[in-house]
Amino acid sequence: MLSPKITVLMPAYNAGQYIGEAINSVLEQTFTDFELLIVNDGSTDDTLRVIRSFNDERITVVSQENKGVAAALNIGLQHARAPYIARFDADDVCYPYRLQVQYDFICSHPCYTIIGSAVDYTDERGDPVFTWQPDAFSHNEIKQLSYRICPFIHSSVFYKKDAILNAGGYNELAYTFEDHFLWAGILKHQKAFNLNQPLIKVRLNSASITIDEKWRTKRFRNIKYKALRKLSITAEEGRELAVIGARQLSPRIKKGAYYALLGKKYLWNNYQPEKARTNLAKSLSISPLHVQNLFLLLMSFLPENTLSRIYRLTKNNFRLKEVETSAPVLTRKELNYGN
Repeated sequence: MLSPKITVLMPAYNAGQYIGEAINSVLEQTFTDFELLIVNDGSTDDTLRVIRSFNDERITVVSQENKGVAAALNIGLQHARAPYIARFDADDVCYPYRLQVQYDFICSHPCYTIIGSAVDYTDERGDPVFTWQPDAFSHNEIKQLSYRICPFIHSSVFYKKDAILNAGGYNELAYTFEDHFLWAGILKHQKAFNLNQPLIKVRLNSASITIDEKWRTKRFRNIKYKALRKLSITAEEGRELAVIGARQLSPRIKKGAYYALLGKKYLWNNYQPEKARTNLAKSLSISPLHVQNLFLLLMSFLPENTLSRIYRLTKNNFRLKEVETSAPVLTRKELNYGN
């Protein structure tokens, strides 16, 4: 049997509620020469039953005990038959043209190893929240981003499999930022590009292990950014991240973080103050001492143009602070890499 041109790599853990829609969106692609490789990461719900309800020879399932996203992706990379990988999550939705657009682009521009894209975010029900545009598009722009900023939405990326395998795959110690850690290393030697066209819908989901960064502990953030800055992480640090993360897996914390994130997006990215207040109020009912959410709730009564100025000022100050912090350790060559 001939190998497919693309492997759509989808890890799945207890995704029974959404995975049927995700699978359908892959099977309905205008580009048809692909395999859909699903790594069932020890699901205990009806994920496997939903997968098996599809009768399509392009679907392959690999099952393992629950080891986490990074381990599931590494297993998937070992089983993938195609030279190109399209990452995808089990609770997201592909637009029908996603694979065709990214395949055509990388074939026309073979100098690139990773292709990302803009994405449309939805809430748990699938209702639109906002459209995310990348912080950088060209390779040179991506290289100049702060190490703290992940340049891609993971489930939107399309990459050359061999380059990822040669880099050692996903680091399983980098709990919840295994993709960011991988890109940070690869982009020192490989080129990347972000398309400004949204190619997928990403579902904000309170069941996800990934939560709003502001809800992580200071210790978690310190370990994460140290690892990204140094491009190394110890086994002890990895264990500590996992322990901290496990403490934050309670439905209460995840639900609070979910409503807080929706509130912020309706405030900053898609000005709908009533929706922002509704979600921030729900978050505060769960975590009443979360001062930032109270502050954002009060800000939701400000006019849109005032909020826009505050948002731009905040982003510019953050970038300036990052440049000042990083300048002593960045060489001229690193700042101009890829020119």
